[in-house]
Amino acid sequence: MVRFLRPLFRGATYTRLVYLWVPMLVVSVWALIDDTNMWVPAALMIPVGLVPAVRTGEGVQARWLLTPGEDDEGFSVAPSTTWRDRLRTVVWLEGRLLLGLLTAGACVWLPVLTVALVRLSAGHRVDDIPVLRDAAPHWAYALLAPLPLLGLYGAVVGLGFLATAGARALLGPSAAERLAALEERTEQLLERNRIARELHDSIGHALTVAVVQAGAARAANSPEFTDRALTAIEETGRAALEDLERVLGVLREARPPVGARPTLADADRLLESARASGAKVDAEVSGPLDTLPGPVSREGYRILQEALTNVLRHAGAVPTRVRVEVAEGALTLDVRNPLPDGRAASGRGSGLRGIRERAALLGGRARTGPDGAGDWEVCVELPGG
Repeated sequence: MVRFLRPLFRGATYTRLVYLWVPMLVVSVWALIDDTNMWVPAALMIPVGLVPAVRTGEGVQARWLLTPGEDDEGFSVAPSTTWRDRLRTVVWLEGRLLLGLLTAGACVWLPVLTVALVRLSAGHRVDDIPVLRDAAPHWAYALLAPLPLLGLYGAVVGLGFLATAGARALLGPSAAERLAALEERTEQLLERNRIARELHDSIGHALTVAVVQAGAARAANSPEFTDRALTAIEETGRAALEDLERVLGVLREARPPVGARPTLADADRLLESARASGAKVDAEVSGPLDTLPGPVSREGYRILQEALTNVLRHAGAVPTRVRVEVAEGALTLDVRNPLPDGRAASGRGSGLRGIRERAALLGGRARTGPDGAGDWEVCVELPGG
């Protein structure tokens, strides 16, 4: 019983009733002009539905009145762009007009029928309703009086559900709109993943350098070394703050300022930071780095940054060989370092996964793990054109 009465306490039941009554305004106005040709409002819906902006208005009404308080994406609020969308709008306007007529009939005649049954039960005759004109007054009609009200309740709720289902079917996004929404959602997810990798690589590198430098300075117990360590921490921290500010700017702006992101032309900063942290970096850079496309150069910088961060974090101050080569339209990044205590790591960290994801997004490939000669290797190949 409670479930049966639940629609009575839902605001959507009454907003849907308003939605179904709106077409009756057009019918009422036309009835004042000409009450003999009532087919004219239905005919007017055809050219009206072909107007592209009408679909936007119908979608907004459906969102506000059929599903109030819900973020329902089942209704499109974009103008019609194809003839298919326009025809769907026309069909919906005709269907909405029909549902409105049914609703108006139920809301007018079912209460009138209840009043007539009450009058019959009270001993009065009913001459203005044909089906009850010959009925003799009797108290038993009072038992039938609630039935039209139950029918009215069922009609209002049922027609509201039917209107919602029909609007979703005819005012829902077209295939092109669904594809565009899917592409936009995919771009948003890719951008979020990129920002997460940016924060992981930049802030993780800065914190790793700071921890390594602080630990080395404490162990060295040398004012000169401590001064160099603090300088390296300051420079790395300042660079991380710049990266953080840029990433936060991306979150605030609709379009990310990609030009401000570091590229492989700034790789010397990474190498010097690793050297200042104690790592013995032997770097070899060959080929025209400035000919690399922007996305490849920027992602290459982040990959190199994460590779050096892993060296400092997991191996410490060990000899590290770095090779950056641009040849035959491709970029090769190779970072090797001895494994700590000869033990191989699992290679399942988020940083290594980020390296592989970056490479895959650019159509390249990444190999991470022991190289068979006792070294840990991060080798990435990216297409450069």
